[in-house]
Amino acid sequence: MTAMTTGYPTLSAVLWPDREASRLLRAAVLVVVGSLLMTLSAKVQVPFWPVPMTMQTFASLVIGMAYGWRLGAATVLFYLLQGSIGLPVFAWGGGFGYLAGPTGGYLIGFMVAAGLVGWLAERGWDRRPLTTLAAMLLGMGVIYLLGVGWFTYLAGLETAIAKGAVPFLAADAFKVVLAAAVLPITWKLVGKRA
Repeated sequence: MTAMTTGYPTLSAVLWPDREASRLLRAAVLVVVGSLLMTLSAKVQVPFWPVPMTMQTFASLVIGMAYGWRLGAATVLFYLLQGSIGLPVFAWGGGFGYLAGPTGGYLIGFMVAAGLVGWLAERGWDRRPLTTLAAMLLGMGVIYLLGVGWFTYLAGLETAIAKGAVPFLAADAFKVVLAAAVLPITWKLVGKRA
């Protein structure tokens, strides 16, 4: 099912319409641009150990909502593949060890969350502040569930919560509110508010 069949085009579909002749080129460009944004968001960080505080949660949620579920998840998957083969796209470099280490669950969570919020955007959740906020909270919940879950497997629940969740809650709440403001404002600016 595409965004058009659900009745709500994504922001990327409005800004760059999906025409049959340019579908592959459009998708490739958006995936590359989105993965570059994910890389930049990984480099904007406050050092923490073992999981740095970055803007990746913000970027993955906004990319998912702007692109829709398929293209949003594919974009973050492309980013993860780049990092897993050693390209220095993650906060502290690259390599498969990132996916196997304490940050692995969060990284996978970015992809799943992008897909979830993209799916909700295709149903109009990105048009209004409250529904956008709800979608962003669900997406952040997925990131924490997978991130803390994997961290728990590696280090135990107490450590995972103390080092992989609690220090990040306030900053992630701010990022959720920021992300929830970006989409409705952007829709208003492009004149496509539903």
